[in-house]
Amino acid sequence: MVKKARIYIYFLTVLLLLSGCSVSKFIPDGQYLLDEVHVRSDNKEIKSSEMYSYVRQKPNSKWFSLVKLPMYIYCASGKDSTKWINKLLRKMGDAPRIYDPSVAEETRMQILSAVQNKGYLGAEVVLEEKLKKNKIDAYYRISTGNPYMISSINYNIEDYVIRDLLMNDSIHSNLVEGMRFNVNVLEEERNRITQYLLNRGFYRFNKDYITFQADTVNGTYRIDLTMNIALNEQNNGNNNSLHRQYKIRKVNYLMDIDNLAAVRNNPETDTVEYNQLSIIYNDKLFLRPGVIASHNRIESGKLYSNRDVMATYSSLARLGILKYSNIRFVEHLENDSAYLDAYVYLSRNKNKTLAFQIEGTNSAGDLGAAASVTYTHRNLFKGSETFNIKVRGAYEAVTGLEGYANNNYTEYGVESSLEFPEFMFPFLKSDFKKSVNAKSQVSAKYNWQIRPEFERTLASAAWSYRWNSKKRASHRLDVLDINYIYMPYRSNTFIEYLNYMDEINPLLRYSYEDLFIVRLGYTYTYNSAGVSTQQTAKKSSYSIRFNIEESGNLIYGLSKLIHKKPSDGESYRVGNISFAQYVKMDFDFAKNIMIDDRNALVFHIGTGIAVPYGNSKSLPFEKLYFSGGANSVRGWSVRSLGPGGYRGASGSLDYVNHTGDIKLDMNVEYRTHLFWKLNGAAFIDAGNVWTLKDRYSDSTGQFSFRRFYKEIAVSYGLGIRFDLDFLILRFDGGMKAVNPMETGIDRFPLIKPDFSRDFAFHFAVGYPF
Repeated sequence: MVKKARIYIYFLTVLLLLSGCSVSKFIPDGQYLLDEVHVRSDNKEIKSSEMYSYVRQKPNSKWFSLVKLPMYIYCASGKDSTKWINKLLRKMGDAPRIYDPSVAEETRMQILSAVQNKGYLGAEVVLEEKLKKNKIDAYYRISTGNPYMISSINYNIEDYVIRDLLMNDSIHSNLVEGMRFNVNVLEEERNRITQYLLNRGFYRFNKDYITFQADTVNGTYRIDLTMNIALNEQNNGNNNSLHRQYKIRKVNYLMDIDNLAAVRNNPETDTVEYNQLSIIYNDKLFLRPGVIASHNRIESGKLYSNRDVMATYSSLARLGILKYSNIRFVEHLENDSAYLDAYVYLSRNKNKTLAFQIEGTNSAGDLGAAASVTYTHRNLFKGSETFNIKVRGAYEAVTGLEGYANNNYTEYGVESSLEFPEFMFPFLKSDFKKSVNAKSQVSAKYNWQIRPEFERTLASAAWSYRWNSKKRASHRLDVLDINYIYMPYRSNTFIEYLNYMDEINPLLRYSYEDLFIVRLGYTYTYNSAGVSTQQTAKKSSYSIRFNIEESGNLIYGLSKLIHKKPSDGESYRVGNISFAQYVKMDFDFAKNIMIDDRNALVFHIGTGIAVPYGNSKSLPFEKLYFSGGANSVRGWSVRSLGPGGYRGASGSLDYVNHTGDIKLDMNVEYRTHLFWKLNGAAFIDAGNVWTLKDRYSDSTGQFSFRRFYKEIAVSYGLGIRFDLDFLILRFDGGMKAVNPMETGIDRFPLIKPDFSRDFAFHFAVGYPF
């Protein structure tokens, strides 16, 4: 292994040396390769990392911030750009960045302007160039000097209506006497005032009417600031007047009609008046008037509000039957009053689709195939209700089973859902429904699994709500989630196996018994950048996910009222079927730190605990935690790590034993852009799962504060990701570094790695966190 490592190092060194020689061929005589760019500041408040964003010409990117491999790939192409191999290398690589002094001077001026905008009007930025053969390093050194402070704030607002509004709202102003002069804050104040006025009827107002005049006091670092708001310019361009406040006169909805001319030229259009809305349509009205009114936020008689317009766009966007919406306004002037007629254009989407899907399956190495057909109706009751029904079938040839008549695994399933684009609940006021952009969903599912060992059916029904409280925060409330697990058949061989395992792990039998799960849950998710794991973050951000759920408490309370003691002395039953009782909590936090536009460092920690009690001795198998796999500790395959130091036993169903009631995942991942749509990653994972109670005779796997940290597994590895903008395809290879399931030298595979023993490959869709 050591010899192989040396060979790889020698090969990489020679490759880089050869590439380094080829770079010089792409540097014209008398010019230099831009090798490094540094920004230095003598003031901690002016962060170099922030100023680096103003650099106009940056050096070639580095893989993992270490090696400029994309540049070397480009330079390996040679001078002949007509050869296909050279074209490919140039497309994959990154052309050498030749230093441009004029662009460097533009960068210096932009950095200077950015520093002065922060109040350091006497700042200086010096550009230094350091030569290294045919390379150059650029240094931008910032000297800020003393900051300027605002000593007084004056207002020059001739429009008395606007002046009174702003004075009454002065508590929300960003400007305060004694604050540091900051152009960015002044721009924020312009935007705030503009939005404030746009939400109070000033339809034609824009921030260009707002200007600032800053007068410095001689010999001091003090500024007298004056805000000016100009009067409105009339159409003739000569006379100035007060800014007009517009009221909404009429609100019109045009259904599948492109423009007003189409209405005037088509005498067959019909109009429905509903709640002060005029709904204009051809042929048939594809949305109920009540649905349109419930998603409308623009009201007749009210002052124009940009906030209402954006809220209408947002609410209409939740209607799956709509392809797009567009809102336009027509002005009407009557004497001294100004009015707006709103025209909301709604374009209909296809309401019925049929999709077929064929997929390959791989369950613990057993290959198979599955097929499904899905029917979707996006406007079932003319209220943009989305109805889905999916029928699925799968087949696998199960290997490694002995003592069974056949090795076939088949699965049949049907699932359906009905989603409403509002908060569907009795006795709720319409104002509340409008204030919460919610979706309601009811669903039902039936799944039938036929294995050589057993038959298993799962029937479920659910009722849930989803809504957003802010742009980046989402909520999910599962009001009721009922699952019924029924085992109609277990083979004699399988029953014998369960009897044998009773002494080793009673959980196994519990996982293959009839069971009711009646669940209530809530999930909160927040992402500061507003992106998902299907997108590559473009800026530093963080995300939080919290989930809590409980099951069985209501049924347990009712059972205890009716029966003082369980009929079998162990657990209460519903229709002679046990029901699960537990509480479960999960928390995930991820932090994404952008080093530059091509490199990022991501930290993640995930933890959870589930406690069975009352009617349950153990959690249902579907609710148990597992470790290993593409989104956990990637040196282990899925469901193969833990609990604790549990080593595993022989048998095709040992994956049941690799589960726990407590989980811990910790990950660090360095992500870098390679070329084209290809990204790379280097990662370190750590974690495990543990049980709350003794499951094995030697207490292996049970959580203990005295030893849990010794049972944390560690792995490391590399990954390749294809960023297709709408989808991330991920390939990760992990190696074990610390294996808590082994002892002695085998406990630390990092010291003596064995590829065949310690490597695990994973394919997944989306980032792991």
